[in-house]
Amino acid sequence: MTLNAQELHASFPSAGFLRRLAAWVYDFLVAVAIIMLSSALALGFAATLTALNWVELSEEMDHAGWLAQGPWYSIYLISVLTLFFGWFWKRSGQTIGMRAWRLKLQNRDGSRLTLKQTIIRLLTCCAGLGNLWVLVDFKNRRAWHDYAAGTEVVTLSKEANQLFYWNEL
Repeated sequence: MTLNAQELHASFPSAGFLRRLAAWVYDFLVAVAIIMLSSALALGFAATLTALNWVELSEEMDHAGWLAQGPWYSIYLISVLTLFFGWFWKRSGQTIGMRAWRLKLQNRDGSRLTLKQTIIRLLTCCAGLGNLWVLVDFKNRRAWHDYAAGTEVVTLSKEANQLFYWNEL
């Protein structure tokens, strides 16, 4: 059974703050793991550069200090997280935390996000703090980044969540 975008939009209510917060906590833990893995890769890269004698470290500097001395390491980590969230939002409308809490990000008509909407959402999400607006917006329960990108987050039924999961594989 396949559902069209209009049926999905009409079928599911907007997500409330507590459910969004729970998904944010899950995604935060995943983001920490991704940062750890990305940092390990960056440290391996720095170690390779020093092993090849392309970079020389002073006596008091280690690989982590070398990485942290300029803005590039921070830009790298932010880029990794941006790609992680952007890929999930654009591809399926669900991050790992959103899938666990049966949330789905979509256009107001139920369709998937465009690349432009994904970028707008990434630039305006304020690391999730924009979700606080849901506490004030009783009628629509939309966050700042939802308004900026023209999107909404809905709560799926268990069946619909499974359906979306299997359709994405």
